[in-house]
Formats: sequence, C-alpha cells, structure tokens
Amino acid sequence: MACDCDQHTPKQPLMPFNEALNTMLEKATPVTDVNETSLLDALDLVLAEDLHATFNVPPHDNSAMDGYAVKSIDMNAPCTLELVGTVLAGQNFTGELQSGQCLRIMTGAPVPASADAVVMQENVSANGTQIQINEVVTKGANVRNAGEDIAEGALVLSKGVKLNPSDLGLLASLGLERVKTFRKIKAAVISTGDELIAPGDERAPGKIYESNRFVIISMLKRLNVEVIDLGIIEDTESAIRSAFERAMSEADIVVSSGGVSVGDADYVKKIISEMGEIGFWKLAIKPGKPFAFGHLPNSYFMGLPGNPVSATVTFNQLVVPFIRKLSGAKSQTPRSVLATADNNFKKRPGRLEFQRAWGYINEDGSWSVSVTGGQGSGILSSMSAANGFVILAADGTGAEQGEQVEFQFFDASIARL
Repeated sequence: MACDCDQHTPKQPLMPFNEALNTMLEKATPVTDVNETSLLDALDLVLAEDLHATFNVPPHDNSAMDGYAVKSIDMNAPCTLELVGTVLAGQNFTGELQSGQCLRIMTGAPVPASADAVVMQENVSANGTQIQINEVVTKGANVRNAGEDIAEGALVLSKGVKLNPSDLGLLASLGLERVKTFRKIKAAVISTGDELIAPGDERAPGKIYESNRFVIISMLKRLNVEVIDLGIIEDTESAIRSAFERAMSEADIVVSSGGVSVGDADYVKKIISEMGEIGFWKLAIKPGKPFAFGHLPNSYFMGLPGNPVSATVTFNQLVVPFIRKLSGAKSQTPRSVLATADNNFKKRPGRLEFQRAWGYINEDGSWSVSVTGGQGSGILSSMSAANGFVILAADGTGAEQGEQVEFQFFDASIARL
C-alpha cells in the first residue's frame, strides 16, 4: 500500500486543491449518447432534454377534501341547501348547479364550473337531501385549481437533472412513459499492491486485507456508474500494464488505488506516462497528496493514494464532481455550515485539510462538531464514524475549541443514508 508521503524525492510545488479540481472539470467532456428510457428504469439517470408540460396539472379544478361543492354566494351560515347529486373522483358532473343547491364531492373529484367552493363534511349536518352548512365558506375554499401544480407550457425538469423518485412521479403525472437520458458512465477499478489480499483469504505475515475497492466501488454505485472491477493486480510492470490496457478499452474512466507515490515498485505513474499522460500529480491537500490525474488513449485516469482515508477523501472531493460532469449532470455545491468546534482541530500550514468529524444541531439551531478519532490517512474508522469533514485552510494552523469552523456534510456518494 503506497504511503501518503514523499521522503525520497526532491520537493516540487504542490497543486492547490481548487486548481486541481478546476483543471479536472475543464478536461471533462460530458457524454452525448442518449437512450430512450422507461420511467421505471430511469432512477438516478441524467435527463438529456428539457421537458415542458403539455397540459395543466391538475387538469381541472378539484376538491381538496371530502365534502360538498357549493356556490360561495349562498354561504350565510347557517344555511340550508338542497343536495342534488354526488361526484366521485374520476367522474364528472355535467349539470348546472343552481343557487341553493350543492353536490356531495369526494377528494380529487372535479369541481363543476357552476360551483366555486367546497365545504368540508365535518361542518355539515345532513338530513336526507337537506344539507345544513354551519360555517361561512369563501370563494375558492378547499379547491385545488387547474395548473396549481404545473401550468401548461411550464418547464418541468431541465436537461442535466439526475432523476430522483419525485421527478419520476412528476413525469408520470404528465403522462410520460419514457424519457431521454444520457447513458451511464463506465468506470474500471484497479487496486495494486503485493501486500494486499482479498477479504476471505487467509492472512499471512506482511499481508493486509484490501479495502479501497469496496469503498470506491460502493461510491461509484451510489453515482449510478457501471463498474468494471479488475480486482487486485500484482505489483509487476507487465501485470499493471495489461490491466490498464483492458481498462482503457472498456471504460470511460480508470480509477486505480495505490502505485502513484514514489516507492521502487510503484509502476502506475510510469505506465500511465508511457501509455498516455499525467496531467498533474501531488496536491496540497491532506490526506491525499499523491493523487494523480491524466489521460489514457480512450479514457480518463484517476490515481488514488493507497491509504484508505486518502483514497476515500480524494475520490469524494475530486472524482465525484468529475463523474457528475462527465455524466451530463448539473454541478452541485457541497452543503456546509459554520459549526462550533467541540475540541481542537490542529494542523500544520501548507495543505488544505479534510478532517473527519461528526456535526450535530443544537436546541437553538446552531451547529457543533466533534472529531471522530485519529486523523491518520490509514484510520478508516474515523471516516465510518463521521458525517462530514471539517475543512481547514491551507495556510492556517487549525482551530481551537469553541472557534467556528467550516463543516461540510458528506454528500450522497458517501453519506450514511
């Protein structure tokens, strides 16, 4: 497993985080392949077209509750009206309601044009066809107007929206059965390191169980990315080269874990430089300094550090927004709040830090945040226990207990839903 350090190489400038992210996003060319997708298969796909309403939703004025449709001009409570019919949901009253008359009406049923209000049934006394109204009802009371939800011609959803369950219900309410969506992104995942063994294998001296693929693949699935899992690749130049040749032939992006530091057996950087190019390598962030971004002939390359927290942080902060742009989805700004530090958050100046923490809301509506454990790049338990990052400025020395810090919530790719 590659370390998150560079003891044996000459120092070179570290690229700031924002510069690295912007460079990656500038290089990301969104997919253009479009599929016709049924609504039931469209969850978490990216919409490839603007959609406008072709009719009002609801299509007619309808009752917001069970009760009686009336003319508001008759409403001088208490008053007695004649019941002349019933209209159920899915039915339509074609007659003309006269002054002094009312209709029994159910929730969702069309309100006839000759009525303009609905009296809830709890405020009515019925005696055969004689209905006594016990409240004053104003025009429009308990009526949901045509187009109240969506007006005909309105933009319903715009291109680039990642479709969620509510979106699909909204489109179904417009009678749509299929929509145009961009195809899924394909990602090949590779882990390198002779010290790595798969969970379930017998552990021998010097070996550790590989965990990065499980984090990365799970996050890719949260992003609705099609995953090509190439497993653990032995630390030989020929094996790694063969894995990358297959990966770049099948995937839009290749995500490797380990092998981008400076160890004698770290071949990934060398091979990528020969097969394609490394756009940048080594960032001014912690954890995650040895992160690499580049190109292969047919795909993008993301080289994650070998340490599990470093791999998780760099994937979440850099690869996730890259994949969103590549998929055609609109960009998202991470949600963050100012929170009071429950403990000291210490750091050395020089690198932007993402420290794992638990943020919580107080009774007065303010936020507080606590560290979730050791902040070493190999301490994955601190990530599992957290719900976000405390982000500490590169030129700062951290924050003292009681000070305000920026707390960024985990996004859907990593949050405990």
